[in-house]
Amino acid sequence: MKISKHNAEHYVWGDQCDGWHLVKNNDLSVIHERVPAHTSEVRHYHQHSRQFFFVLSGSAVLELNGERINLNKGEGVEVPPLLPHQMKNESNGEIEFLVISQPHSHGDRIVMNEK
Repeated sequence: MKISKHNAEHYVWGDQCDGWHLVKNNDLSVIHERVPAHTSEVRHYHQHSRQFFFVLSGSAVLELNGERINLNKGEGVEVPPLLPHQMKNESNGEIEFLVISQPHSHGDRIVMNEK
């Protein structure tokens, strides 16, 4: 079956952020996310899940183990397990990106104290 954010399972997270499950199984998760201007997810890491973030539109900042990585449309970064990270939208427009997790990251997330 063909899938897109228009027919995928939808959820709201954080401060008015959206997520759509494009693939949702134990071995693999692919989520299309939308993050409004000046919002971010919390700093966290995963014990087992390896993730790949790929920007579809806008400009994002991925903080990876204390290093800031600027990501523009068509760019991505792999995040191995146990590495603290935080996706941020510091721009004036919304961003959309894919987060691909193997295995799925549900229940594998450890939230870190904010600096």
